[in-house]
Amino acid sequence: MTSPLEQKKIRITGPSMVTANRTWDGVVIYRTAQQGWSANLSDAAIVRTSDEARTLLNEATADDVGAIGAYIAPVEVKDSGEIKPGNLREHIRSDGLTIALPVPA
Repeated sequence: MTSPLEQKKIRITGPSMVTANRTWDGVVIYRTAQQGWSANLSDAAIVRTSDEARTLLNEATADDVGAIGAYIAPVEVKDSGEIKPGNLREHIRSDGLTIALPVPA
């Protein structure tokens, strides 16, 4: 399986967005239509073609000060307009940590 970080050919099979991690704290963030970043999936810019995805990804990777590891990921857009993660990886990332971190004494 190819890492999402090594995407060469961009094939879009449905609604997608660009996600990354914020450089200063590692929080999952999403590229917005205003060419910024948000920690809220509902703010993500949704693309539906390979050309749109490539443009959004290129903008995101150019911002290597605010975000790192940008890649394209699928999303599900509900009839109500609500945006949900489109695969298991993104569902896990959107929920945060899967283990408890040690608490300093």
